[in-house]
Amino acid sequence: MKKTALLIIDAQYDFCNPNGTLFVPGAEEDMQRIARLISLDGDKIDSIFVTLDTHKVLDIAHPLFWEDQNGNTVAPFTLITSQAVKAGKWIPRYHKEYVIEYLEKLEQQEEFKHFIWPEHCLIGSKGASLDDTLLAAVLAWTHQTGRDYVAVSKGINPLTEHFGVFKAQVPVENAPETDLNRAFLDQLAAFDQVLIAGEARSHCVATSINQIIKYAPELIPKVIVLSDSMSDVPNWGYLADQIFEDAAEKGMTFLKAGSVRF
Repeated sequence: MKKTALLIIDAQYDFCNPNGTLFVPGAEEDMQRIARLISLDGDKIDSIFVTLDTHKVLDIAHPLFWEDQNGNTVAPFTLITSQAVKAGKWIPRYHKEYVIEYLEKLEQQEEFKHFIWPEHCLIGSKGASLDDTLLAAVLAWTHQTGRDYVAVSKGINPLTEHFGVFKAQVPVENAPETDLNRAFLDQLAAFDQVLIAGEARSHCVATSINQIIKYAPELIPKVIVLSDSMSDVPNWGYLADQIFEDAAEKGMTFLKAGSVRF
C-alpha cells in the first residue's frame, strides 16, 4: 500500500461557511467530500496536513492598512497598483516606501495584482478555525489511527501576501516565515502520493501547485489533486486554469475524491 499524505489547504470558517467574511461558494460541499474521504479511507492515509491562513488586522491586503485621498479606509475588493500609489490615489498608512517596492515586485511576477480582501482568518478568531465538518473528520481520524494531524500556518507576516503554502508572494527580508518552506516540501517528498484539496482553487491551491512545479518538480508525479474538493473565488477561476493545465501536462494527476486508489 502506498504511503499517503493528505494536504488540506485553508479549510477555514471564513472560506467555508456562508457566514464567513470571504466565503467560497461550493466550499461546504468540498468539505463534505474531503470529510467523506477521511472517514472511508482514513486507515490508508498516513498523515494529514492542514494549512491555516492566519492574518493580523493591519495586513497589507486588508482595508485598514490603506486609505484614499480623503483619508477614508479603502473598501474591500479594491485593486491597488504601484502607479496608483505613486500618484496618491491610494495611500498606505504604514511602511510607504516598502509598500511601493513590494507592489512593484509583485507586479513584475505577473501572477497577481494587489487586491484588498475583507478582513479574514484573523488570529484567534472564529474565522480562522477549521471548518466544523472537516475538523470532526480529522479528529475522528486522529483517534482512530493514533496519529495527530499537522497544522501549518501561513500569512502571519502582515507585509506580504501568502497565497501558496510553501512561500509568500514576495518574501520579506529577515522574515524566514515568508521564505520557501523547503522543510515542508521535503517532508511531503517522503510520501508515495500526496493528495491535495482545499480552498480556494483559484488562489491558494493553484499557487501551491505552481510552487510545487517551480521548487519541487520531483513531487509532481506523486501529487493527486482532488478536483471535486476545491472551488474558486467567484470570477477568478481563470487564475488556476493555466496552472492546472501545465501541471497535468507535466504529469500531475487530477481525480475526484472518490476515485483515489491507495
